[in-house]
Amino acid sequence: MATQKRPRIDPLTMEVVELIGTVVARYHDEYEDAAAEHALTGAQARLLSLLSLEPLPMRRLAQKLRCEPSNVTGIVDRLEARGLVERRPDPADRRVKMAAATAEGRTVAGGLRDSLKFAREPLAGLSERERLTLRDLLSRMLEPDGTAL
Repeated sequence: MATQKRPRIDPLTMEVVELIGTVVARYHDEYEDAAAEHALTGAQARLLSLLSLEPLPMRRLAQKLRCEPSNVTGIVDRLEARGLVERRPDPADRRVKMAAATAEGRTVAGGLRDSLKFAREPLAGLSERERLTLRDLLSRMLEPDGTAL
């Protein structure tokens, strides 16, 4: 049985990979700083940001945050103690607990988004067409089969 050779990665691809890594690291650093400005951990800020979009079941939050449900419970407990999140029964299945941002939680989540200069300033230097192209290329990279949406 012949062994398959892995294709060599060309220098341009390596450069793009490095740039993506740098962008991600810079975004995470700024996100942590923005979270700290609001006396939140990065995990609390990410959970609050998700819940500011829509209420979610605890299990779904764990999937989105890629962590154990017990970790989500602790994060929700701390945010609930600050009045930023509340638990509700799921209207479709009262056995399922949903977490939802409170009005104050949505305000804090909005403040977090406004604090992210890195997410805003470099992109503002791109034209709308360039931002659309970047969005489309990133979306394409995230598709399982590599095809456009």
